[in-house]
Amino acid sequence: MPSRRTVRSARRFARKVSPDRAIAFQGAPGAYSDMACRAAFPGMTTLPCATFEDAFLAVQSNRARLGMIPVDNSVAGRVADVHHLMPHSGLHIIGEHFESVNHHLLAPRGATLKTIRTVMSHIHALPQCRKLIRALKLKPVVYPDTAGAAAEVARRGDPTVAAIASELAGQIYGLVSLRKNIEDAEHNTTRFLVLSRQAKLPRPGSGPVMTTFVFRVRSVPAALYKALGGFATNGVNLTKLESYMVGGHFEAAQFYVDAEGHPNDRPMQLALEELKFFSRELNILGVYPQSPFRRANAAADD
Repeated sequence: MPSRRTVRSARRFARKVSPDRAIAFQGAPGAYSDMACRAAFPGMTTLPCATFEDAFLAVQSNRARLGMIPVDNSVAGRVADVHHLMPHSGLHIIGEHFESVNHHLLAPRGATLKTIRTVMSHIHALPQCRKLIRALKLKPVVYPDTAGAAAEVARRGDPTVAAIASELAGQIYGLVSLRKNIEDAEHNTTRFLVLSRQAKLPRPGSGPVMTTFVFRVRSVPAALYKALGGFATNGVNLTKLESYMVGGHFEAAQFYVDAEGHPNDRPMQLALEELKFFSRELNILGVYPQSPFRRANAAADD
């Protein structure tokens, strides 16, 4: 559940934002999603929303032109709930953004590494900073969101309580960074998807493209193997394949896929045709340009 401070911040900012210039995110001001919005769309105004459902609704109801939604983290894995919300939102993926996660240990002015005893943060952020928490012998306390934890630490003004959050959160809430880049893994990165009410398909041949879709296979032996066979035989690379249950049924799962290529490209066309033959349902969520981050990482791996 979102904190009361997150809800109040979201309502207060919502009254000030022009819909045409707004990009919605889940969390309090200063959240990593807020940072991602500012990095990818510096000319837009960020609109904090208390929950993922609220962020989707802000775009659906025209209170925001775009939404910035996290889907994966290189350390914590898949972001819960998003894959269930996206197929039924009526929104389209029009882009992706990768944001490096650089955690700061934030505390009220006057606090030091020797005074703090407790550290508050999101359930994913705390284990990402285990080494520092252990070294300083701090008591970790789970909070609904990182920026909300920073806001709560600022409200308390207690030199024994700190938060793990972004540098931006520290600036917004007037906290001091006692130590920066405290995450255990240097590669800690979150992938975000940009959502819009209107699809924005790249022209075929305009550059590297991603296609994201969900599908359900028929409940028969080797259905998934046959459904995905077309991607192998046509040389289409799948960068992500995840399954999850829907509707409380255990007979067959729904699958979420990121694939490299445009649906109008001949190899992707043939692969999708074969997928449709062995599937009960196929829903393309978006066709969008690959992030330069993805291409740079691929080049580094080569």
